[in-house]
Amino acid sequence: MREALWAETLKVRRSRLPWITALAFTVAALVCGMFMFILADPARARAFGLLGGKAQLSGASADWPGYLALLAQAVAVGGLGIYGLIAIWLFGREFSDHTATDLLALPTSRAAIVAAKFTVAAIWALLLALLLAGLGLLIGASLALPGWSAPIAIEGAGRIVAAAALAALTTTPLALAASIGRGYLAAVGVLFALVFAAQVIAALGYGVVFPWSVPGLFAGIAGPDQDPPGLVGLVLVAATGAAGAVTTAVWWNRADHTR
Repeated sequence: MREALWAETLKVRRSRLPWITALAFTVAALVCGMFMFILADPARARAFGLLGGKAQLSGASADWPGYLALLAQAVAVGGLGIYGLIAIWLFGREFSDHTATDLLALPTSRAAIVAAKFTVAAIWALLLALLLAGLGLLIGASLALPGWSAPIAIEGAGRIVAAAALAALTTTPLALAASIGRGYLAAVGVLFALVFAAQVIAALGYGVVFPWSVPGLFAGIAGPDQDPPGLVGLVLVAATGAAGAVTTAVWWNRADHTR
């Protein structure tokens, strides 16, 4: 396991993808900050050309609770896409780069290789969530948003990390798709289908029983009138994450890796 973790960490360090994902989360924090800037003073935003003359924004409040909730929604919705790409890259690259058979010929168990990849993905997801929370606190302070208190900040940052964890758990089946598809293409198609289905099913009111819709509902994307997903939704997300990880490990152990 130690050698497998070292190898996966080295691959990540030499890739540009960590910087790309960090940039995506940085942009998300900046966009959420821009929304707070507009909500705080729409007239000033129109003067800067950030808001059209007849445009209106609603559904959020220009204060610390509203801003932190918006950041949690951003990571819950965007996390499926970003974390999904991370899982696809970690597993699909071995087949696209034709290194899978060489990797499996090493004196390291296949279960350890899969576990190392999922461990790197989990740490990666956590670091991105912490980056978003940290940038959010800096941007919120620069905007002088009202309603600051240490408990609100801690609760908001905790919700961001929790939403990120839920989103990351739902991406383990994408690792299986990348493995079975032996590359990126099939898994990216599955990712697009899941993102689309998550939005449609949540809009129909059945998001609490669809694991890929639960992170957004947990973050409050449906508004204050919508009940949180509850224990059933959280259990479904955990079961999806566990099932994806286990089936990926089983596939790596039993599949024919002749190509």
